[in-house]
Amino acid sequence: MPAPRTTLRRSIAVAAALPLLAVALTACGYGSDAKEEDTKSVSTGGKKLSTDTVKIGYFPNLTHATALVGIQEGIIAKELGSTSVKPSTFNAGPSEIEALNAGSIDIGFIGPSPSINGYTKSKGQSLRIIGGSASGGVKLVVNPEKIKTPDDLKGKKIATPQLGNTQDVAFLHWIAEKGWKVDAQSGKGDVSVVRSDNKVTPDAYKSGSLDGAWVPEPTASKLVSEGAKVLLDESTLWPDDQFVITNIIVSQKFLTEHPDVVEAVLRGTVNTNKWINANSDKAKASANAALEKLSGKALPAEVLDPAWESIKITDDPLASTLDAQAQHAVGAGLLEAPDLKGIYDLKPLNKILKAEGASEVSDAGLGVK
Repeated sequence: MPAPRTTLRRSIAVAAALPLLAVALTACGYGSDAKEEDTKSVSTGGKKLSTDTVKIGYFPNLTHATALVGIQEGIIAKELGSTSVKPSTFNAGPSEIEALNAGSIDIGFIGPSPSINGYTKSKGQSLRIIGGSASGGVKLVVNPEKIKTPDDLKGKKIATPQLGNTQDVAFLHWIAEKGWKVDAQSGKGDVSVVRSDNKVTPDAYKSGSLDGAWVPEPTASKLVSEGAKVLLDESTLWPDDQFVITNIIVSQKFLTEHPDVVEAVLRGTVNTNKWINANSDKAKASANAALEKLSGKALPAEVLDPAWESIKITDDPLASTLDAQAQHAVGAGLLEAPDLKGIYDLKPLNKILKAEGASEVSDAGLGVK
């Protein structure tokens, strides 16, 4: 099973292990402050599936471009025929998982940490990961006047979005690889890890209260537009420069009761990803238009362009990297060793990919039998 090129050193000092990632968020970015909202259902008419409506949840973030573009352009709705798409947007992974468990949404786009948390807290009963959506889009950006090399981070104040979230775990793991010590819970140690909401991190950086941040796009590019420099792209730490940033999940109940609808949504996401990768500029504009509708704020070109370039849209859930991220959280003392067997059901996706003559994707041994 592929794993990051570096090997986890368990010298990181941690407080008492926290019970799962109770505070984990999915990767949040600039513009992620939209309140949860329902937008108008959309149907293209035509074939009848097993339910009249499918409720899809996602974030108003570029790392959720498959949902932004697929819904904005009607590509997902086209595959559903007379079944309406009812979209909802969320601020944080935990609230989306709660909505999935409550039946308020059926399918969601979400980051790896809340996917792991939701699955383990339910003892493997709540969700399945059924596909990939995005890879990469996370950077360590710093004040170039204070930090010129990775070794200069020692003694500095570096932000992550939240204790236990995907980027926080990645940064703690990177710190441990350097042989430095940080108390995972407090963030105190050889580097000061400051948990800061992505919405306020740029202003905190401008005020001088932060020396840098390990954050997802487009927050990273927003900081660069304020004078920060990219010191490290997290993708360079992973095999083939890829790691999961956004998954597609489904309620196990909905998957059992409406497999035809799940398959139709997946055909829509596969077609959306194909269109995005073939029409990058149009897709970027579409995603930005969707962000403006959802959050009331489009991204300026100096933020949008580099952020978009750093995100790879993919059908592959990159399962081995999710497993590695879980092990990094365990090593940092933020997660009890999870049993992730059964978290994936990639049979519907692989059926679609095979029919199109595309390569099937792996569940890294974590799929349903």
